[in-house]
Amino acid sequence: MLIESDLFIAYMKKNDGLRSTAEEIFKAIQSNKLENIQASTSIIHELYYVFSDIAPISTILSNAAKISTMENITYIDPTREIQLSALEVMSSYRLTSIFDAIYAATALTNLVPDHIILSTDNAYDKIPGITRLDPRNLHIQT
Repeated sequence: MLIESDLFIAYMKKNDGLRSTAEEIFKAIQSNKLENIQASTSIIHELYYVFSDIAPISTILSNAAKISTMENITYIDPTREIQLSALEVMSSYRLTSIFDAIYAATALTNLVPDHIILSTDNAYDKIPGITRLDPRNLHIQT
């Protein structure tokens, strides 16, 4: 399952409606209650764009280091093929965010065997081959 950026962003923001859900999910990942979790390293790039107008680079670096060292998450670097596929996804499914397209293209690879994206963004619903799970509806075994 690929975790999309909305959970990482919510986890980093002090006031975000998705923050408690993100905290619960990352806690479950750390304790291995959620397994086989992937994320794209493009999240670090997106975090910079989201926070660069409201936070100093030192805070962005600290947050990026925090998420990139989380245990039990396999980080996937977007290859040249993933990046080209992302552009095709943007064109075919009218996505407007290159980050969403990279996450979609990553989820469609064998690096994400179940082709599931954990995200609140319904843009992924129109892409054949991807199953989107809304994190607010995820039931974690206790």
